[in-house]
Amino acid sequence: MANTPQAKKRARQNEKNRKHNASLRSMARTYLKKVNAQIEAGSYEGAQAALKEAQPVIDSMVNKGIFAKNKVARSKARLNAKIKALKA
Repeated sequence: MANTPQAKKRARQNEKNRKHNASLRSMARTYLKKVNAQIEAGSYEGAQAALKEAQPVIDSMVNKGIFAKNKVARSKARLNAKIKALKA
């Protein structure tokens, strides 16, 4: 347990930041699930629209340090490939 005032403050800040980051992470995952749901339903236009809506959100999570840059790039590439496979 933190003893000094500085350590106590850092513990409070860390907990607040952890909760905030968790909510952002959850929001981004929800957008990705919406895209996957459209892909599972076989809706090409719906999946395209969902991905277009999700991309700026998950890209902003990279800038905020929620996700690593390569993880987001990999996820977007895989989703795009699945959507293109729907059209074919």
